[in-house]
Amino acid sequence: MLSPLRNRFGIPGVISVIALVFAMLGGAYAASDNNGSGNATASAKAKKGKKGPRGPKGPKGAPGATGPAGPAGPAGAKGDAGAKGDTGNAGAAGDSVTGAPIAAGGVCGVGVTGVKYTLKTTSTNVCNGKNGEDGETGFTETLPSGETLTGKWGAVGYYAPETSVAFSAISYSIPLKEPSEKTVFLDKEETENSTTTPVEGCEYESGDPAATPVAPPGTLCVFTQEEELGVFKRIGPGIISTNGDTPAGTMLWFESTELEGLIGAINMVGAWAVTAK
Repeated sequence: MLSPLRNRFGIPGVISVIALVFAMLGGAYAASDNNGSGNATASAKAKKGKKGPRGPKGPKGAPGATGPAGPAGPAGAKGDAGAKGDTGNAGAAGDSVTGAPIAAGGVCGVGVTGVKYTLKTTSTNVCNGKNGEDGETGFTETLPSGETLTGKWGAVGYYAPETSVAFSAISYSIPLKEPSEKTVFLDKEETENSTTTPVEGCEYESGDPAATPVAPPGTLCVFTQEEELGVFKRIGPGIISTNGDTPAGTMLWFESTELEGLIGAINMVGAWAVTAK
């Protein structure tokens, strides 16, 4: 190392350079010692050396604690509808119930038939019911409430000084529980108009033999279809009885319109209806 310096500067020059270096090192040391802080001044700082080689990587540290959850983000836009999926395969065919008749005298008993239903390995017997014994026909002793009986009536007679009255009987095929509360007689004109203008609830469609007379509950309605030489007198079961009917029926009474001493016919025809209260 000294050979190049000696060749270039000579021995005196080398000595001078060495003396200069020691002088600089002594000044730097004095500055450091006089300061007392342990820090050299900017002018006396030594030149920073090269960084040494990096040591080996240390072991991985333990995971830190989980941080708090962040705020919820805004809702995203609705996505497009997905494509239609493929059609699934057809399912296997199901099992059907089968039925077989059960003959009389079999599992259902003597004289009884039925059907045996089977699904896979399970069977059920369904037996018909036995026929009941023939019952007796009932008899209605009185006409039920709200039910109506209908019929026809006719009164024919001859006028003479000693006989001027004609009558017609009305008989109820089923007796009433009690007599009617009211009896109403309609002459021919009232009968013909009763479809549009009923008399106390009594209605009849004149001229139609298939028409059904109508009577309100608790009422006997008497309608006149034909009237000749006679006039209505009263409704009563007897000659001297008051107006009304009985549970079995009643009588219609008429008088002749002919003058006294002349002979003439009384001809009265009509229909009736009675409704039980």
